[in-house]
Amino acid sequence: MSPRRGSVLIAHPSAELYGSDRVMLETVSALTAEHRVLVVLPQDGPLLAECRARGARAEIVPVPVLRKSLLSPRGLVRLAVEAPVALVRAMRTILRNGIGTVYVSTVTVPVWLLAARLTGRRTVTHVHEAEGSAGALTKRALSTPLLLAHSIAANSRFSAEVLAEPYPGLRDRTRVILNAVDAPPAPTDPRAELEGPVRLIYVGRLSERKGVDVAVAAVALLTRRGVPATLEIVGDVFPGYEWFREQLLNQVEQDGIADRVHFAGFRPSVWDELAASDIAIVPSRADEPFGNAAVEAVLSRRPLIVSDTSGLREAAAGYASARFVQPGDAGAIADAVERMTAEWPTLRQAAIDASQEAAERHSRGAYDAAVTALIDVI
Repeated sequence: MSPRRGSVLIAHPSAELYGSDRVMLETVSALTAEHRVLVVLPQDGPLLAECRARGARAEIVPVPVLRKSLLSPRGLVRLAVEAPVALVRAMRTILRNGIGTVYVSTVTVPVWLLAARLTGRRTVTHVHEAEGSAGALTKRALSTPLLLAHSIAANSRFSAEVLAEPYPGLRDRTRVILNAVDAPPAPTDPRAELEGPVRLIYVGRLSERKGVDVAVAAVALLTRRGVPATLEIVGDVFPGYEWFREQLLNQVEQDGIADRVHFAGFRPSVWDELAASDIAIVPSRADEPFGNAAVEAVLSRRPLIVSDTSGLREAAAGYASARFVQPGDAGAIADAVERMTAEWPTLRQAAIDASQEAAERHSRGAYDAAVTALIDVI
């Protein structure tokens, strides 16, 4: 079928409902108003139904997703075998549906970029990743597929600069578009008095790079200091990384804080958990391209402790309710909790004020207009 103007294929690497998945959903909402949208995912999951609910067609089209597990010798062999088959599958999907523009959400599914170019389609890549501390070879590997993109959207200045390091010419085709982040439907003010334990919360993937273990260590340290604190952990691991969840459970047991740390698992919506908390923690020890969890905390009117690194600086910049700490430092988090509880009345008001600023900065309207313009320009 010949390409149809206004027909867009969105390729995304997962079918879950974490940060980049929700940003992609906003892209779907933005484009379905004036475009025919087909979303392709590599496996089944809750994201499939959400895409359909927003007016898009959605299919499962298995293609390799670049994850660290593929960097082993066995993984590279598997990738070499799967990639040619996946490329043909992707090209057939584009041709069969008369796609005019291919919008690749993240750099981890480069097969779609190559398939788009080989079928003569226009391409947009939306970058949600940035490995600023990675070696030169890794950075080049992540950026090379972007040479196939006609236009690039980056979720932060940090992401844009990291991906342009190996190829400075990419800056000319890159536009920074801040993530749209929904606010809770009925945000609640923080509690006026911190009676009982201070309620900490972590929202996001359970992984070592996200620093969940650092948040757990901070609770253990606060407990030893005689500061009552609890931690709600909302999220789960990638399939295949269950060992890290077990490691966290063992850490909690060994520190004697099983009664203070609760593993809530994945939640499609985190607003109730944030509303029940006092202070949110985003303790990433590795580079983050942005930080949706930080913005969600601010939108929920909750003070925030966030690692002073990479895109997290942009996500939490300018909010008086945010406190930055050295990545990987449980003591710094514990110190910040103690200082924040001592300043609670002032901090509480700062969190209420910051939520409105965040709502304007990350509004749907601004995001939708920027994404639609990016598609329509090409």
